[in-house]
Formats: sequence, C-alpha cells, structure tokens
Amino acid sequence: MAETPGLPVHDARARILSTHAKIGLHLDYLGYAIRTDDLPLSNSFAALPPDFYTRLMPTPLPAPYFVAASASAAALVGLTPEQLSSPDMVEVFSGNAVAARSLPLSAVYSGHQFGVWAGQLGDGRAILLGELNGPAGPMELQLKGAGLTPYSRMGDGRAVLRSSIREFLCSEAMAALKIPTTRALCIMGSDQPIMRETVETAAVVTRMAPSFVRFGSFEHWYHRDKPERLQQLADYVIATFYPELTGEANPYTALLAEVTKRTARMIAHWQAVGFMHGVMNTDNMSILGLTLDYGPFGFMEAFDPGHICNHTDQQGRYSYANQPQVGHWNCYALGQALMPLIGDVDAAQAALGVYQAEFGATLEYLLHAKLGLQTVQEDDQVLFESLFKLMTAGHVDFTNFFRALGNFTIEPASPGNAVLRDMFIDRESFDAWALRYGARLRQESSIDSERKLAMDAVNPKYVLRNYLAQVAIDKAVNKDFSEIARLLAVLERPFDEQPENQAYAALPPDWASHLEVSCSS
Repeated sequence: MAETPGLPVHDARARILSTHAKIGLHLDYLGYAIRTDDLPLSNSFAALPPDFYTRLMPTPLPAPYFVAASASAAALVGLTPEQLSSPDMVEVFSGNAVAARSLPLSAVYSGHQFGVWAGQLGDGRAILLGELNGPAGPMELQLKGAGLTPYSRMGDGRAVLRSSIREFLCSEAMAALKIPTTRALCIMGSDQPIMRETVETAAVVTRMAPSFVRFGSFEHWYHRDKPERLQQLADYVIATFYPELTGEANPYTALLAEVTKRTARMIAHWQAVGFMHGVMNTDNMSILGLTLDYGPFGFMEAFDPGHICNHTDQQGRYSYANQPQVGHWNCYALGQALMPLIGDVDAAQAALGVYQAEFGATLEYLLHAKLGLQTVQEDDQVLFESLFKLMTAGHVDFTNFFRALGNFTIEPASPGNAVLRDMFIDRESFDAWALRYGARLRQESSIDSERKLAMDAVNPKYVLRNYLAQVAIDKAVNKDFSEIARLLAVLERPFDEQPENQAYAALPPDWASHLEVSCSS
C-alpha cells in the first residue's frame, strides 16, 4: 500500500495558515499571539528527530467556551478547574492560543486496523502541546480535535462535543476504577458546525498521559525499514519510561516483555469490570499499557461474552470475549516491529510468552476478589465458568449482579440471596450454584460482613453506561453542562454507595436500547 509521507513543517504551516485565512482570523505567529502564561511546559518527544512528527499549530475554534474539567486530573499537573475555566486557559486549551514554552506537534505512526495493515496513520486530529511536571511526574498534554494535521487523511481534524464528552467521562471513570488509562483534563466547546452522521458542534478535549507513544509508532519504522529510527524511538522510550531496563542484557527484549505484561494486566482489568474498548487497533495500544483512544467503548450490561460494542465492527473482532486474544495478537505485532533490535526469534517468543500467564493470573486474582474468595482452590475455575454461563443464559446485568453479590450470605434463606435469585430466569440453576458458592465460602470460614466490605471495594456500583453519557450529551447540546459535572462526581466514587445517586445505578431505560456507538463516536 502506498504511504503518504508527512508534510515538511513549512508545508504544514501553509496548510494551516490557509485554513485560518478562510475563516478570517488574524495571525501573529503561525496563527497566534503567543500567550506568556505560567504553564511551565517542556517537550521531551520534540527532542527526537523531525521524522517523528510535524511541528504545527492548532486550528483556532471560533468563540470557544468552557465545558468541563476534572479536578483530580488537573491536580496531577498542578492546576485547578477554576484556572482551566479562565479566559486565557480556554484560549490555550481550545487551540486558539499557544503557551510561550509550548512546541506543538503531531506525531506520525502506522498500524494494523481490524487486523489489516493500514500503512501510515498518525495524529490526524491531535496536537501535543508539551509536558507539565506535577505530583505524578511529567504528563503530556494533547489537544484532541484541534484541527487538520498532515496525518488527517480524509478527516477534518475535528472532534465533536458528543465524542469529547464520552472520552472525558470515561477516562476519569476508568481512573477511578483503578484501571490504567490516559486522563482527561478538560473540554472546550464551540458552536462551529461539524458534519458527522448529522451536523454537530465542535469541541476539543485535552488528554493527559506520560506518553502517547503506541505500538504503531514502532510498526511505522519497522515497515519503512528504518532500523536507526526504530532504535532511536526504543531508546527514548526505555530511557524516559523504563530506565530500569537499561541494564538488561538486551533492553529491547526486556521492553517487549514488560509492555506485554502491562497489556495483559490492563485487559484483565477490562474483563473484570465488563469494559469493552471497541477499536483495539495497534495504533490504539499504548506502549505504557494504558487504555488509550476512547471511541466506541461500552460497559457490559446484560451479560453476553459475544457482545460487540462498536457498531462499525461487523465481524466482531473486538467483542468482549475476543479482547484478551486480540491484546496478545497486538503484542505479537509489536514484537515483529522490534525484531531488528531483538535479533533473536526465540528471545522475542519468550518475551511474548509472558502474556497468557500474566493475563490469567491477574484475572484469576480479580475474580477471586469479585467473589470475596480469600484462598485459591482447585475447582474455583469451574465455579467462575458456571456463574458466567448462568449470567449469559439469563442476560444478567454485569455491574449490578456483582455489586449485589456482596450481600450474599452463607445462610441460604437470607433475603439478600432472594434478591440475587430474582436476577436470573432459571432460578433453580442459580440455587444450585449458590449452594456451591456458599459451601466454598464456608471452606475458608468467610464472615459475611467482612466479605461484603471487601467485595464492595472491588465491585463498582457505578459505571459509565451509554445511556448516562447520552443524557449528559443531550443536555450539553443545549449548553447545560451541569449533568457532565454531576455524572463525573458520581463516577469518581464508583465503589461508594452514594444513596442520593441511586438512579445512576439503574438499568438502562427502554429508549437506550436504540443507542449505537461507532468509530465516529
């Protein structure tokens, strides 16, 4: 497949300036009066050779306004929501102004999409502003929806308010669930019309992560047969994010093994809360093992292992049940890309071989915690599998069942057990499972009250159901952003009872059955 090379910096600038001129904006320096604000930005990625990115400025949004900000994400970089809602910050985080020490750029990468080599991709609507150093260490700030880049291909470089709200809320919800993820700092909106399936309005969400380097970043140089660039990228990633690997006999083999482990652990955590990513392309896989690029994601409701959350995924490649093996496949794609540096097929195979053991051990640990089991017994896997089979047959709500399971008592006649029983169509089969579960708990002298506390700490009551996000989106379209803040506050405490917010744990209403999310989401 022919690949489109990245535009040189001056060509990218000409393209952006032309766009700005069409909407009548005055441009002082590459389109901006540089803000002398207090953001102490740096940019370690910009120290790589120019082949890795194109330096360019965001495309301004007309009349931007503040939509939302995450206090917990802001605290990681020493900011507050109040600062982010100030006029100067609205300008910076909508792409209308650039901080004095920012070196904005869009990165190039390639990747496999739905299992097929797609060639060159890159940040088609994302622009990296730089890094802010905070209590959690340096965090890259990236504007998503900031306009055309040399890697936009047929896209417009924009994000819409709908998708920005979904990414913002899910990034912070996942962090609160203790799942490795990129973070979302804030959303800025504009009334600029954007065409998707229908006409929507524009928005920019600011994402944060220590790095946005992807599996596809390495695939890019491997498939272009540029081993020197491949090594430069690997050395940068190791020195900056995995310095403990520098002393290994082959740091690149050690890098592959560590990334494979992190990926396996991340996906095990997805499975344990019923999260489905929707687009597990290799260009959406983080080299740090973070959940990256929230698009057509979903949280499992009526349990179905074959559920496909992405309406675009007609073949079901990224179904809930397939996520673990797709994660492994993606690690193999990374391993292939690193082969010029590893140099030994057996060593690479050994590094990739840690995936299944790491995934299995992590998921086993998480399932034991979800069922309140403190020890590991030989027949536990049978107990787990029989439960999921029952849940599948009865279309039992994933989140609500595991939360309610904390109320199970070893005494079979308990009212709490009756509530669980009523979640199943085949109540007699559940009764049989409950007898085995109760006997298993008695084996380790489990105490009901203590077990409930432990189970409630790992089984969330609140997750970002699609209908909850849609309610917030519908209100935001009418400039009412209060539901975003309210929902965020609920999702930041997913394990707490929050009786005042009980409605947010409800099953989806009938109208939600018509909701679909796709790659444009």
